[in-house]
Amino acid sequence: MGDSGEGDRFGVLWQPTGTAIRGCQMAEFMRRIEAAQGRRFVGYPDLWQWSVDHRAAFWVAVWDFSEVISSRDADTVLHNGDAMPGSRWFVGARLNFAENLLRFRDERTAIIFRGEDGRDERLSYAQLYHRTARLAAALQRLGVGEGDRVAAIVPNMPEAIIGMLASAWLGAAWSSCSPDFGVEGILDRFGQIEPVLLIAADGYRFKGRVIDIRDKVREVSNGLGSGCSHCLLIPWQKTGELAGALNWDDVLDNDFDLPGFAQMPFDHPLYILFSSGTTGKPKCIVHGAGGTLLQHLKEHRLHTDIRRADRLFYFTTCGWMMWNWLVSGLASGTTLVLYDGNPFHPEPDTLWRMADDLGVTVFGTSAKYLSAQEKAGVRVVDRLPLQHLRAVLSTGSPLAPESFDYLQQDIKPGVQICSISGGTDIVSCFALGNPMLPVRRGQLQCRGLGLAVDVFDAAGNSLRDQPGELVCTRSFPCMPVGFWNDPDGRRYRAAYFERFAGVWLQGDWTVLTRDGGLIIEGRSDAVLNPGGVRIGTAEIYRQVERLPQIQESVCVGQRWEGDVRVVLFVVLRDGEVLDDALRESIRRTLRENASPRHVPAKILQVTDIPRTRSGKISELAVRDTVEGRELGNTGALLNPGALAQYRDRSELQDY
Repeated sequence: MGDSGEGDRFGVLWQPTGTAIRGCQMAEFMRRIEAAQGRRFVGYPDLWQWSVDHRAAFWVAVWDFSEVISSRDADTVLHNGDAMPGSRWFVGARLNFAENLLRFRDERTAIIFRGEDGRDERLSYAQLYHRTARLAAALQRLGVGEGDRVAAIVPNMPEAIIGMLASAWLGAAWSSCSPDFGVEGILDRFGQIEPVLLIAADGYRFKGRVIDIRDKVREVSNGLGSGCSHCLLIPWQKTGELAGALNWDDVLDNDFDLPGFAQMPFDHPLYILFSSGTTGKPKCIVHGAGGTLLQHLKEHRLHTDIRRADRLFYFTTCGWMMWNWLVSGLASGTTLVLYDGNPFHPEPDTLWRMADDLGVTVFGTSAKYLSAQEKAGVRVVDRLPLQHLRAVLSTGSPLAPESFDYLQQDIKPGVQICSISGGTDIVSCFALGNPMLPVRRGQLQCRGLGLAVDVFDAAGNSLRDQPGELVCTRSFPCMPVGFWNDPDGRRYRAAYFERFAGVWLQGDWTVLTRDGGLIIEGRSDAVLNPGGVRIGTAEIYRQVERLPQIQESVCVGQRWEGDVRVVLFVVLRDGEVLDDALRESIRRTLRENASPRHVPAKILQVTDIPRTRSGKISELAVRDTVEGRELGNTGALLNPGALAQYRDRSELQDY
């Protein structure tokens, strides 16, 4: 494990032991490269530099180390390698994503499902393989085949994984969303990709209630039109049948001829994921099977040190890319822990108690969840041993330094804290954890192997210890295949490559430290620019939400008299009042702990903050509303009604 303490002057909170370093898979991988290349690496930075300087050799090494299953090797590992976009990886290789995730077919536990009502279901690897095979055969009989799209409205349950694997088995692309999405939001997504099959649960459970979604499923199915020839209903909550829909259990309860795994090119579409879509219909981001598999194997085995004995949990829905990331853990033979429901029901510490009960070793969640846990006063260090837990992963937004402290002090001392960052765009991470490196308070540990991550200023110069744009300067296998319905690639190029020619622009305002760590300060399109000085919003949230009166906050820039002024909206805890004293406390906290330019010109109270369907705060929706601009697609928001509190505020019309 690791040693924890007060932290040194560099903010080190966790340090792996020498034994742990030597025994991790990252070290074993390094030793194999050293033997093959006849060289010696001086620590991780040296390995990282080699991995980006010799990308083809590196990714072949990952392929071999992870024992990727393929029916044909690549003729060319990297074609047109200097082009971005335009590079192609493992040209000529043929493989199947599902075959790689179903390589283990023994009695070890593959999936543990836990519901908020205590429901517990378990599948062995043998059972998972058998059920997926039956569904693949059933889907084939229904006409699903190579190049088709299968869409799903499903909770985070075993059947969702089985549906995805069965689709991939046949060479079809999978796209899913959470069942709490509205009809318009679902059709804005699935309507673009024209699925041939819709898979849906009959309902889900949240805060102790069963929510029947059959009417929603009917509307979506009708809205997709005749091209979607079948609707397959999973009787998850036993809410009843749906006219015209096939029953999941009935479809699987038939004799079948086992179809072979469809052997597809490396870049064959596997997933179609969606941007938040607050300014228009969501972009349909197509991810290839080979790139996704290889990247996830690298992140799981090398950066997270996942093995068969692990139990991997991530609190996610099927509408967030972390679900796709979680599922790939099957390729490493680990046990996946799935949870569906409200993480605060029936008690705020529900997920920690589940983790302790099930022996979770890697616990994944969002920064907002951890902040909410701290605000709720959740402290389990004295009553839950969490003896198997070795790492906590956090993403979705920047993890505040105080949340590092909270995890060490109130959850489990000595746990490795892995703040990770990437996104839907690459269905993986640019920066993440590392079992060989120390954890520094408030920092992501390292840049991912094989990814030429850098930070640029406005002129495209590399920066260190200064905030700038997070970029990737060389191509990598998990870049999107493209966008759906974008035949000339124009929208794809515009999304990532227009700002810096031939360089991927991620859109995160970031500091790359001289010791190789990263600090994410927020989305660059939401960066504030008062007086021409660019500042990230993460530092404002960090300071403001330390105050006990503040539950949550959102900060935007408002154009004002030829400049931009900072406007802060706060959600107060029950019983608190936003008076002059609290406003002054907020200003003083920001002035003393951040800088005078972080101090907002206006501080206003709201009761709700608009969020995307994946649960992220939508700063852009707030900004556009404050500026009087109409949003292109409020259906992309989880709670569009919240915007009414930001529209036409009289306080924003004066000084």
